[in-house]
Amino acid sequence: MKALVLAGGFGTRLRPLSCTRPKMLFPLANQAMLDWTMKNLSEGGVDTVVLAVNYMAEALVRYFGPTKFDLGIIYSREGRPLGTGGPIKKAQEHLVDGEPFLILNGDIISDIDYRRLVEFHKSNGGIATIALVRVPDPTRYGAVELDGDGRVARFVEKPEFGTAPSNLINAGIYVFDKEVLDYIPDGRKVSTEKEVFPILANQGKLYGYEVHGLWLDVGVPEAYLEANRHILERLTREDMGEDRVVHETAKILEPTYLGASVNVGAHSVIGPNASISDHVHVGEGCRIENSIIFPGASIGDYSSVRNAIIGENASIEKWVKVESGSLIGDYATITDGVTITEGVTICPSKTVSESILQPRQVM
Repeated sequence: MKALVLAGGFGTRLRPLSCTRPKMLFPLANQAMLDWTMKNLSEGGVDTVVLAVNYMAEALVRYFGPTKFDLGIIYSREGRPLGTGGPIKKAQEHLVDGEPFLILNGDIISDIDYRRLVEFHKSNGGIATIALVRVPDPTRYGAVELDGDGRVARFVEKPEFGTAPSNLINAGIYVFDKEVLDYIPDGRKVSTEKEVFPILANQGKLYGYEVHGLWLDVGVPEAYLEANRHILERLTREDMGEDRVVHETAKILEPTYLGASVNVGAHSVIGPNASISDHVHVGEGCRIENSIIFPGASIGDYSSVRNAIIGENASIEKWVKVESGSLIGDYATITDGVTITEGVTICPSKTVSESILQPRQVM
């Protein structure tokens, strides 16, 4: 079975974090986000993945190569962004083999059982099936109304508050028959959610399958940190990196991941829900919790990082505070004694020498 993973550059609040890697390669417990999806696809009976790429495509090609996790990997390159539907049409030569194929948005973290989803699709008589999850607020997503047979009666993309047909929303995971490709215009940007699904729903050819368990749309810092927490809970000590040096007076609170060649100084407290990537230096008396630290970053003595994300080779100097929801970009420097308050984004390679106490982006 084949799967098409849409790894293109969709809008995200996480993009200003890194100048060297696309979001799909951001670490979760020191492994690329897309690795977790690829592993799940391999375990779910998929043998070939088509990666639809445009933004930082070469980084993805270098990272995955022609095969990984026993999957053959084919790259479908977009010269310009084609939305959510255009990449499906462009990749059709790799997908149409007489069998249904899976489609996934690359920024979704899920433990969905793909075999069951495909079995449901084959049994329902439609040409497209959407995986659905139940959420408290459907206004950010495509909301769905099902009839008694599991057929999608209505599909409303990003409904206004109070107008959603239900709290079941599009999970960004689909099974398509090749006939669906006839509904996608060629050679232009296409929104599957706005231009294809409503037509299929009106024709009675679109079905929905509610899934349960882990599902996260990792487009904002809060969801990225939550995904990290879920992944950490699944790990064991055997998954940790090698050659770590943790001072005997430091405390590591589970669940926490320490990558290879991580150094943690005296009296520091790391965790819970902290992911420390390879070659990170943590000084004395530091406090890091519910945060993700990219490779090569340095956290100076007596600094704290809480509910935040620190980019690759960033330098957090002494007595610094980085607070909830903040992003510190690759190679950025936060100098001694600075406080970065909630919801601040520091773009790559910037130096910040004064406290920032209101949410904003430093370009």
